[in-house]
Order: sequence, then C-alpha cells, then structure tokens
Amino acid sequence: MARKQSDYLAALLAEDEETPDTTPAPVVIDNTPAPRPSGVADEPAPVPGAQAKPAPTPPVSPAPASPPRPAAPGLGPLRGTTLLNRESALARVASGEVRQVTQLLLDPARVRVWAGNARSYAHLSEESCRELIDSIIAEGGQKVPAVVRRIENDPAYDYEVIAGTRRHWSIAWLRANSYPQFQFLAQVAQLDDEAAFRLADLENRARKDVSDLERARNYALALKDHYGNHLTRMAERLKLSKGWLSKMLRVATIPDAIVAAFASPADVQLKPGYALAQALDDKNAQVAILKEARQLAREQDAARSTGRPTVPSPEVLKRLLAAPTAGNSPSGPLFSWDAPMSGRRAVSVLSAGRQGVTLKLHNGTGATTEDLIEGVRAALEALEAQGKGMQR
Repeated sequence: MARKQSDYLAALLAEDEETPDTTPAPVVIDNTPAPRPSGVADEPAPVPGAQAKPAPTPPVSPAPASPPRPAAPGLGPLRGTTLLNRESALARVASGEVRQVTQLLLDPARVRVWAGNARSYAHLSEESCRELIDSIIAEGGQKVPAVVRRIENDPAYDYEVIAGTRRHWSIAWLRANSYPQFQFLAQVAQLDDEAAFRLADLENRARKDVSDLERARNYALALKDHYGNHLTRMAERLKLSKGWLSKMLRVATIPDAIVAAFASPADVQLKPGYALAQALDDKNAQVAILKEARQLAREQDAARSTGRPTVPSPEVLKRLLAAPTAGNSPSGPLFSWDAPMSGRRAVSVLSAGRQGVTLKLHNGTGATTEDLIEGVRAALEALEAQGKGMQR
C-alpha cells in the first residue's frame, strides 16, 4: 500500500531551502523484493549430466569511494530517489523527531483528535465537510492519508490525529451513514508534541476552512506549552513574521462571550479581529462591547432557530466597535467640560486606552475656539490625574 498511495506526508513536509540539509535521514526499509526488469529472461535451470561451464571471471573495478548503505539481513534492496527524498523532507522539518512512516487502514472510532490541533472538531458538520464526503464516495474511499501517532495507556483509542481532522470526521460520518466499508487511511509517524504542532500548522496554513481564530488560539496554547512564552523562538521555529504572529496572539484573547456575537467562530478573521482585540483594551469600552455582543448573540440564536439569515460578520463587527460611542456604556463619559458662558457641555472624553483618547466637541454650546482648547486641555489634565493620560 505504501508504494501505491501518494506520499502525502512527504509532500506536506517538503520545503524549498537554499542550503542543503545535513541532518542524517532516518532509515526506512522497504522489504518488497525489486521486480525483474521487463525483457530479461529468467536464468535457465541446469541440465542433468551436462558439464557446467565455468563462470567467467568478472573484470576488476576500482573500489567505491564510500561503501553503500547495507540492507538489513534478509530484506530486499532499498528504494532509491523517492525514499531518500521522503527521508530528507522528514528530517528537514521534524529535525529528526520522525523516525518511521507507515500507512494503515484504521477504524475511526479507535482514533481520537490530538488536543493540540487547531481545527475545532466540535464545529465540523455534514455541511462543512460535504465536498470532502462527496469526493470520498466518488473515489470509493479516502485517497489522501491523514497523519496520526500511536498513543499508549488509553483503552478507548489506539492513535490520535495530528493532521487530517476533516478526513477523520468525514470517514466516521460515512461509516455511520450507509458506508460501513470505508476506513480511515493514515500514515503513522513518531512525533513529539512540538514537532506534531509544527506539522499540523504546516497543513492548516493551506486550509481556507481553518479560521484565523482557531489558528490564533492554537498558537496561544503552543506558545506556552512548547516555546516557554518566547514569541521570537516560536516565530523562528514556525518561520513566521514576529509581527504577524503577535497580531494572531492578540486575536486569541477575544473572549467567547464576544465570539458568540458572530454567526460562526470562522467569521473572526485576523484584520478585523485584531481591531476588536485592541478596542477591548479599554475597560470602559469593553463593558459596552460585551453588552452589544450579548444582544447580537440573542439575535443570532433567534435567526438560526427560525431559519432566517444570521447577522453577517461585517455588521457584527461594525456594531461591536461602535458600541462604546453609541451611549451603551452605563458609566457615561470619562470626563466632561462645560462652556463658561452657557454652562452647557462642550467637551467630553468618550474613551481612553492604548490606542489613544476619544474626544467629542459638542455643537451649539456658544464656546469659542479658545474655550474649546481650554476644555481639551482640562480633559487631558483630568485623564493624567486618573492615570489614563496620553502615552508618550
């Protein structure tokens, strides 16, 4: 089977590098005897009574510069370029953690999903996996293997999925829905947790259906579990921009109560999610955003229960970001200043956070330009006294 199936893990792990890899590649033995080339006849059997011809003496050839790698006793010859390329790819990305790769057909009920995987298994559904399900049916089974590793001391499971969560879900669904003959095709690899995380991350980068929020939260856990909270080290290991990774980690801080305002967690993408995470730094703005998020969550639930369209993500984001300035905050303005002549409010401080100070200058107060400048100065001085002044 290993020779007939495309080597998915090798393709997944292969990377273009200018500097050749000098890491010793792991030895993987193919014990299938090499077939005789076409057109070469078998050696004739000896005729009884005939005098055997002496074997010709072969010409002496110079000794090779380095001895070839010996095969294990009793096993056939090693395969050439394909095997060596796979070994090189595994050694280059997994840095030696991958020792052997084997393909198996497994019962998905005996395979669990690794907790370090970015994809949310609970959010997979027939609808989200429909295209993959149809493809498996059309092809008579799963063609691209997943990547799993063996687990110990768990009587309910024998393996866990490192890469291929949707394939696992789809095969499990098909077996429960009129296709019991389908099995879960997987390559078994020996990986530690950090290598497993990098392998899963490589695959998820090519998957559009893995949301930025899922990846962000996966990065946040990995930063603590595998990299000792060292952002630079993690960025170097994953070959990612440190600034981009920092933004992803900020998105991971968005609480579930606010994520529930969206129709799906997949709607929380990097750019708008980063803006939302920044807005939540302001404690006063956070109160208003949480209040609006609860209202949106109720609207989304009502829409789903009645079959109506849910609130689209651009509208959700717009309402959440506008909540602090829409009068939803129960605490009111942080500071207000009244015009000296009319006594009416002329300057208000709506918010003050890491991104800056939001001021509102009111119309119809009779305040002159000099009055407004004085009001702004008073507002800034009041914020300084509260420890919320401008960061210089």
